Amino acid sequence: MVVRRWLGSIRPSFQPGSDRRPMSVSVEQKSEAIPEQEEKPAEDRAETDDTLPRFEDFDLPEPILKAVAELGFRRCMPVQAAALPPALRGEDVAGRAQTGTGKTAVFLVAIFAHLLRRRPPQPLPIGAPRALVIAPTRELAAQILRDAEALGRHTGLRGLALFGGAEYRRQLDALREGPVDLVVATPGRLLDFHERHEIHLRHVEILVVDEADRMLDMGFIPDVRRIVYSTPPKQRRQTMLFSATLSDEVMRLASSWMRKVYRVDIEPEQVAVDTVEQMFYIVTSRQKFTVLYHFLKAEGWERVLIFVNRRATAERLTNALRRHDIEAELISGALPQHKRTRVLEDFRAGRVRVLVATDVAGRGLHIEGVSHVVNYNVPTDPEDYIHRIGRTGRAGASGVSITFACEEESFYLPPIEELMGKPIRCVLPDDEWLTPPPEVRTGAVTEKKDPRARKRSGRSSAGRGRGERASR
Repeated sequence: MVVRRWLGSIRPSFQPGSDRRPMSVSVEQKSEAIPEQEEKPAEDRAETDDTLPRFEDFDLPEPILKAVAELGFRRCMPVQAAALPPALRGEDVAGRAQTGTGKTAVFLVAIFAHLLRRRPPQPLPIGAPRALVIAPTRELAAQILRDAEALGRHTGLRGLALFGGAEYRRQLDALREGPVDLVVATPGRLLDFHERHEIHLRHVEILVVDEADRMLDMGFIPDVRRIVYSTPPKQRRQTMLFSATLSDEVMRLASSWMRKVYRVDIEPEQVAVDTVEQMFYIVTSRQKFTVLYHFLKAEGWERVLIFVNRRATAERLTNALRRHDIEAELISGALPQHKRTRVLEDFRAGRVRVLVATDVAGRGLHIEGVSHVVNYNVPTDPEDYIHRIGRTGRAGASGVSITFACEEESFYLPPIEELMGKPIRCVLPDDEWLTPPPEVRTGAVTEKKDPRARKRSGRSSAGRGRGERASR
């Protein structure tokens, strides 16, 4: 871990006081029962070494310490130890940290401590949050609010998530229910509310931009820039930015949006590589399904997340698994939000053992107990490989990743090897794993699970284009 100051300065401490109301979850989550064990922010559950500080070593308000104790957090994780002190002092923080490192707790604890200690001079209007977190995906926004509900359970503060793919009217009704302290939002949906004057950003005291590199990749920066400049000037707010990489482009954004910044670097290798047993199998493209079938049937894997590169591949693989009596579900950008929410909750609760996903699930999902990650396709971006395998081996726990390197994708391995800084060793699968799976009937099984399968054979290239656009 490398921690260094970047144009560093210290901002005065906040003043005590609070304005308490019940914390609420996203309106889209109210009908979904969250399993009891999922109340804990999943990325922060591990025990860490005794050289790191305890949460009670910080001067945190009692409601936060109470929630931390109930969640079983004892010692900080490295990013928390490095970033919490400046964040609690009110400094602007730029952190290089991926999901699974505990970064969400950094900004949530800092937000709650600030809101509890500083009472607004007068009641704020409806739709005027004091803290704003911008996230690139719906899943990440929903998960951050879930973590906020756990850490803020005794604060009396109210939070809300706003994201696309969900009914606008229901979110609007929730926003109008009363004052809101914390809003977690995706850029597009937040701008929808802002342009209709339903949400007012001029009272934001703390701004968090999460996964800034992902914002760049997805083309969201123009929208994020509009949002940032709708909040008070950077001299009048605290700003935190987290990213898997603090590239020159990301740091240019930081210099535009932030004052003098405290910079924290957590190396990618510390995130997932050291806690995940990584296995690479040399197979042909035709052998992938056969080897995967035998793994799933014989190995007794508990909770498996399978990554593919394309939505069409995810659909074909999910249907093939179902035809071979392996219950599997699918999540991709084309799936309606309510179905994505249901599938993820079923996977979290253990009602679904195998989840096939495109990279829409590669970042921002905190799912406890994923025993295995399978790269059915090698990702084209080495950073995506780190994010994918980071779905297992989270927060210091152990996990296993399996990558199938075929003749069409093996040339993506050297960049991954370079990023990890250590050689990749590929092996051949055992002979028995290459035995073809039993023949199955084609027909009603896939149609029952996925009605779209009936139309797949006649789908036109234009239809595929529409599907690709929908998945973004």
